[in-house]
Amino acid sequence: MEFEAEYTGHVEPGGNPARRELAALTITKISVGPMDNNAYLLVCRNTGDALLIDAANDSERLADLLGHDDQRPRLRTIVTTHQHADHWQALGPVAGQTGCFTLAHPADAEALPVPPDRLVEHGDTIAVGDSELSVIHLRGHTPGSIALLYRDPAGHPHLFTGDSLFPGGVGKTTSPENFRSLIDDVENRIFAELPDDTWFYPGHGDDSTLGEQRPHLAEWRERGW
Repeated sequence: MEFEAEYTGHVEPGGNPARRELAALTITKISVGPMDNNAYLLVCRNTGDALLIDAANDSERLADLLGHDDQRPRLRTIVTTHQHADHWQALGPVAGQTGCFTLAHPADAEALPVPPDRLVEHGDTIAVGDSELSVIHLRGHTPGSIALLYRDPAGHPHLFTGDSLFPGGVGKTTSPENFRSLIDDVENRIFAELPDDTWFYPGHGDDSTLGEQRPHLAEWRERGW
């Protein structure tokens, strides 16, 4: 599979994936399916163990990310960020083909086509080979939406936000109460805890940094979406 030459945080729908090389992990971003969902493959450079965030669609393209030779990464885990169906269309096929573990928050678990092997709560950690991700529960887009945080010892943090945070605002909510819950969690559990150079990866579209979005928090709260 060909990759974009430079990681910019943008991938074309149905186009080549983009790979980011960190000291301990590689991060590969690909856009799949009719709703242009982002899926992210994280691979430990030391062990070759891999974790997939949102097996959203196009199971064959996701499988291609793992390669076809003896040196290919070993997919150990799939994490589903939330219960909406566009984020799990390939969950059953990919989990079935690889035998990997599946993880989700308990509040969204019953809606998934594959019962999670492990339920994760706010503050839990998930291994990616020798590295780990921290679970951040962000209530509002769905009851069990989660973000995943990688604190890179050699650089800035990396945050995978599902559909809870995008460049330009928080994710869609269905009531004023859910919006307040989500904006509160995004402010208190993300912006209040993480530095401006945190790079975040949403469930659709382009990446951004917390520093680019921080000046707009009051605007988002005022407009109510």
